[in-house]
Amino acid sequence: MRGEAFFLVAAVAASSVFVLPAGPASAHGSLVAAPDGNYAAGTIVIRTSERQLYLMLGDGKAMRYPVGVGREGMQWSGTVKVDGKYVKPAWAPPDSIKRSNPRLPRMIPGGSPRNPMGVAAMTLSGGGDYAIHGTNEPNLIGGFVSHGCIRMYNADVTDLYHRVHVGTRVVVTK
Repeated sequence: MRGEAFFLVAAVAASSVFVLPAGPASAHGSLVAAPDGNYAAGTIVIRTSERQLYLMLGDGKAMRYPVGVGREGMQWSGTVKVDGKYVKPAWAPPDSIKRSNPRLPRMIPGGSPRNPMGVAAMTLSGGGDYAIHGTNEPNLIGGFVSHGCIRMYNADVTDLYHRVHVGTRVVVTK
């Protein structure tokens, strides 16, 4: 996998003093029939071509959320796991992103409206280069916009954050 090229500052992990408020059902998620495939309840399935994330609920049902996905050449597929959950993560752009936008600061604090991670992030195993995270640019949801990360509306990532745990299986398909 190639990396989204982001770094989270671990000091704002879910166990920190920051608390992500429990949210009601998401503002954009909807209960739908589960997509084709034999996925266990609790599995996250991301279909990049559809720009949709599904959380399998069992009994043929799933929660579906619109997402932003990797730009052309920056998409990936595979099976990974959620390996970390973070609230208001700080973000340090890696060299690959700094080269294309040298005016970016070395770090953007968590909670800043300029922070591309939004209100929460769930990092994915496989090198720590990708995450499912919120965004402070909601107009990007539904597009091919990232360096490989999965972007969600902040209300939706809050909802998903409370529904999944570290170790949750994530299947990404094109």
